[in-house]
Amino acid sequence: MDIGGLQKLTLLDYPGKVACAVFLSGCNLRCPFCHNASLVLPARNPPPVMTDRDLLAFLETRRGKLDGVCVTGGEPTLRPDLPGLLGELKSLGFLVKLDTNGSRPETLKALVRGGLADSVAMDIKNSPEKYRETCGGIDILDRVRESVAFLLVGGVDYEFRTTVVKPLHQAEDLAAIGSWLRGANRYYLQQFVDSGDLVGQGLSAYDSKEMERLLNAVLPYIPNAKLRGV
Repeated sequence: MDIGGLQKLTLLDYPGKVACAVFLSGCNLRCPFCHNASLVLPARNPPPVMTDRDLLAFLETRRGKLDGVCVTGGEPTLRPDLPGLLGELKSLGFLVKLDTNGSRPETLKALVRGGLADSVAMDIKNSPEKYRETCGGIDILDRVRESVAFLLVGGVDYEFRTTVVKPLHQAEDLAAIGSWLRGANRYYLQQFVDSGDLVGQGLSAYDSKEMERLLNAVLPYIPNAKLRGV
């Protein structure tokens, strides 16, 4: 497997753990606010930074120093060789956190039930009514609902998160998400940051006061919801 990027040390991508972040290229969505366009858009894909063999060799030198590995993208569950990679990470003794858009519920379930993911972070793009628009015109809502229902059962540590961006998200959208995810253990509203490598254009961030207002729309449904990156 080719690895699209590697962050050798992160204290943010796997909360509570000292980890590295592994980026896999390719995605089935075209969310305009995506900040990893070079991993998502084939025309922009840079050469891989390493192979999976190189990655495992690097991780051998980090045993006892890192707690875990965050596997992100792009969308990792699109890769047919993902189970093999996660199995290798587990065999080295690392905890594995998987980031996903939830569009492949059958793969997500298989990875969790197979003990290949210790934690899952799932992006919730928007309210159900605006999901297709927010994903770049791609309809995945039924599959996302299935993944949400699976995680809410509590078979694995998980969090839901929404990157909030003007003009795609309004208070009524966040309230609809809160109603949908009612009972979630953890839900975060993430402040949008323009990385300079976006899929779309014409987007901007809400300021801290506006983010608090949007959080207040969620709290009646998910009292432990929090802001991130503000």
